[in-house]
Amino acid sequence: MSAATSRYEAPAALAAPAPPPALERGDGAAEIVFTRAGLARLYQRTPCRVLFPRPEPGDLPLAALLTTSGGLAGGDRLRLSVALEEGARAVVATAAAEKVYRSLGPDAAVTISLAAEEGAWLEWLPQETILFDGARLVRRIAAALAPGARLIAAETLVFGRAARGERFARGLLSESWRVRCGGRLVWADALRLDGDIGRRLAAPAGFGGAGALATVLYVGTDAASHLAAARALAAAGGGAASLVNGLLLARFLAPRAEVVRDALARYVAGLRAVAAGLPATLPRLWHA
Repeated sequence: MSAATSRYEAPAALAAPAPPPALERGDGAAEIVFTRAGLARLYQRTPCRVLFPRPEPGDLPLAALLTTSGGLAGGDRLRLSVALEEGARAVVATAAAEKVYRSLGPDAAVTISLAAEEGAWLEWLPQETILFDGARLVRRIAAALAPGARLIAAETLVFGRAARGERFARGLLSESWRVRCGGRLVWADALRLDGDIGRRLAAPAGFGGAGALATVLYVGTDAASHLAAARALAAAGGGAASLVNGLLLARFLAPRAEVVRDALARYVAGLRAVAAGLPATLPRLWHA
């Protein structure tokens, strides 16, 4: 018995290998809206989840973000949105530090949108973002405040896994901030690290060998009145604070991430007490 085979049809054993299956990419989102009465809207899509731990007595409603994937890989996308309606007050933090793993090429993209209506008080207090060597992260942070709204917003970057002797020496970090008050752009900032990142982090005129960087903003019509307190709080942690176009900007750099973390925590705790009479502490998540 025989079978005829076209000369244009290669035997299965000689056929070209099938292309590898496309890697799964995370495409997560979370949207949180608070009113004076508390949570008004919640939307979440895997791998994003939002938890609502009980706040300390006398403190504000708390939302805790987490990613069930355990971190971000190349090609992952997250879109996070927090909005406070008129007179609402809330704290949004993360349940743990966020890891950004080594990428095979694509960028991990994170878009953060913060909005507060008149008389609202919003605190955006995520824990550290840890950049593994070879990670590629593009993060965009936009805040829109109505007249009379106030915001404390912080972000911390850790350049590698110090416990493993690793440094963030290659990959990409592209982070930008845009803050608008009453529709007017009042602050814009951008940081980009690529190419020989290790050299840039080590440069005395750049990061001076820092293992971590924290940025903290305080936005409100009363910002100038808290400048002296902000400078004292920042200096106590080895950082510095200044008034830029009507908002308070503080930054902390140190060779070790835990030093930056502690300095940031003390600064934010002191600032929220001075500016709003709130307890001089951060959410328990920060101390777990």
